[in-house]
Amino acid sequence: MKAVETIPYTLYKGTFIDTPELGELRIRFNCLVGVNQQGVIDFIKEQDQITAKYDWKQYTGRYKHEKEREADIQMFLDNHGRENYFNYIKIEDNKFIFPGFIDTHIHSSQYPNVGIGLNIQLLDWLKIYTFPLENSFKMDNLQLVNDIYTKIIKKTLGCGTTCASYFTTIDNETSKIFGDLLLSFGQRGFVGKVCMNHNDDYPEYQQEEKHCVEDIKHLKQYFDSKNPDNEDLVKPIITPRFAPVCSRSLLTKLGKLSQDEKLPIQTHISENKGEIDLVKKLFPECSNYANVYDNHNLLQESTILAHAIHLSKEECKLIKEKNCSISHCPTSNTFIASGEAPVKKYLYHDKINVSLGTDISGGWDPSILSIIRQSILVSHHLSMKSGNNFDKLSLNDGLFMSTQGGAIAVGLQETIGTFDIGKRFDSQVIDLQTGNLDLFHWQLVNDDDNNDDKKLKMLNLLNKWVFCGDDRNCSSVFVNGRKVVSK
Repeated sequence: MKAVETIPYTLYKGTFIDTPELGELRIRFNCLVGVNQQGVIDFIKEQDQITAKYDWKQYTGRYKHEKEREADIQMFLDNHGRENYFNYIKIEDNKFIFPGFIDTHIHSSQYPNVGIGLNIQLLDWLKIYTFPLENSFKMDNLQLVNDIYTKIIKKTLGCGTTCASYFTTIDNETSKIFGDLLLSFGQRGFVGKVCMNHNDDYPEYQQEEKHCVEDIKHLKQYFDSKNPDNEDLVKPIITPRFAPVCSRSLLTKLGKLSQDEKLPIQTHISENKGEIDLVKKLFPECSNYANVYDNHNLLQESTILAHAIHLSKEECKLIKEKNCSISHCPTSNTFIASGEAPVKKYLYHDKINVSLGTDISGGWDPSILSIIRQSILVSHHLSMKSGNNFDKLSLNDGLFMSTQGGAIAVGLQETIGTFDIGKRFDSQVIDLQTGNLDLFHWQLVNDDDNNDDKKLKMLNLLNKWVFCGDDRNCSSVFVNGRKVVSK
């Protein structure tokens, strides 16, 4: 299993780009980063700190590269005094290292349904496509289970997703298999065994309340025994599918279980107006959809609320008070015609953390890069309707939601999401000169550019990557310091 492979101490040299704060883009050229045997960043030297000691311009050609390598290693030894074996990886010019994407809403079992069901509204879409497929995930159908789960993990990893919060199905045994596959391929993940005990539309696809709770406890024990020492790569996440398919008693027990076992929560909210009307009918005692979850202790700092398209002012205030996160799923919202979420308002006016989700299979694209693109475009449509430029998301906003915003949503903001000392090395190497991108010589960063010119060029290249790039630009992927994808 890739998740248990030995991690050699490694020095990475190149351009590092991340978004430590909302709206802030940090670009560090010629940066030297050390990652230890636990996959933790423990050494960062930026360009100005390096060039103060070594003048690269006195070297030419291959000799320059050799001297640069020797100087980098000597600087590392001067600071650390290590004598054990380590790797040195130089990321070439016009490639850069970006944090791994974090997908905060994806249904792993629904992967075969991508692109299917156009123009069918949410509740009918669930009945016609989703429930029948998920109901086939059973231990007597292992070939199908392994095939679908393997393909979605490999696909998302290949797109640069190093961490994802997954929905599986109501079946606990095949949910365990999904977790095993995450460890096998080395992806960091949250496994959401779906909880639902009320399903009039598809009565054969539901589970008794007591089994929902028992299964999650068993899943936690199982993954605790499977994870590598001192690593929580895979863990369960409490997953009431959404309020209409859960009894009040089940919601209450899941809220208590989250507190008792210190487990995060994920669910859906306000994706579709018909769904909102159904919730009002089923929970007349609650003032709104968010209040249903709050009344059952399911709105916590560790809660991810997917979609959140049609939130009221009162719901936004409540979600902020509880420090929950929203998972914005623009491709799904568009495909199923659910609506356009006012994400810029959530971020800057309501001060709610927003992350990104592919929502396979309501969303058709497993790449978070595509979700960044669609998030920005949807915000432009909102801006055109309102006539207010405030509604437009920036490139920096999209990149933040895909990484650090996602880390906050899954409760790992101190562990992943940016390149800082003490964080795990979850990253992707982006090669701008492969795939669909056509670049011209004046657009490329070179050694003769001053720092301002370099940053302007890199900003333009980032725009090209987000709007013209795809998974072919993602050449390598690292999770916890381990290389899990190499193209």
